[in-house]
Amino acid sequence: MLLSTLLSGGDLKDVLVQLLLTLPVIILALSVHETAHGYVAWKCGDPTAHNLGRLTLNPLKHLDPIGFVCMMVFGYGWAKPVPINTRYFRNPKRDMAICAAAGPLSNLLMGLFSAALLGVVQSWYSYLFYTVGEGFFLTCVWLLVQLLYLGAAYNFLLMAFNLIPIPPFDGSRIALAFLPPRIYFGVMRYERQIMFGLLIAILVLDNFGFSPFGLIANNLTNAISSPISRALWENAFLPMLRSSII
Repeated sequence: MLLSTLLSGGDLKDVLVQLLLTLPVIILALSVHETAHGYVAWKCGDPTAHNLGRLTLNPLKHLDPIGFVCMMVFGYGWAKPVPINTRYFRNPKRDMAICAAAGPLSNLLMGLFSAALLGVVQSWYSYLFYTVGEGFFLTCVWLLVQLLYLGAAYNFLLMAFNLIPIPPFDGSRIALAFLPPRIYFGVMRYERQIMFGLLIAILVLDNFGFSPFGLIANNLTNAISSPISRALWENAFLPMLRSSII
């Protein structure tokens, strides 16, 4: 996130590079997340999001200005929630839980794809470093590595963040399928207070160097990309490098 780059002493160039790489990652992650909610709701019988033009990857339909800025600066934010009318569902509790799970699931899939591709490009970058050397092309590949890392990390972060089982996060809608309505709607009355209280707690923890969701995102990214990168390096690129030297 940009704030941590500034606080860690990053210069203007570092901030601008991170800004340019982070913008498309966050825009796509939030747009896909909200589109997934609306699409699954439509398939479950609710045409609300479809009729409002929310079944699109056009970010202008999904981005909330304040939530987007918070996502860019602090690493945590939100988009405009897709409206869902449970009266159209055949089984409201079940279908609402399925619709809620669609958003985090979309981020999980995008994170897995980005992390896997990251492993491939990381290994390729190492090979190019030894064969091509420094230059414009190697810099472009390095930027691609950074973009894929951010793509994986931010999607995993959004997934974990939205699975919190308290309002207004998607995890609370999933929990509705398992909780008695009296308890669920009792908690829902304090949805806004809970959200801002949780955000403040997370930012305070971040300030002290403990970011639970950042830790989950980074660990998942490395757990997927590192074995792929290592396997490709040892079985493909390193033999190619040795043969070229001989």
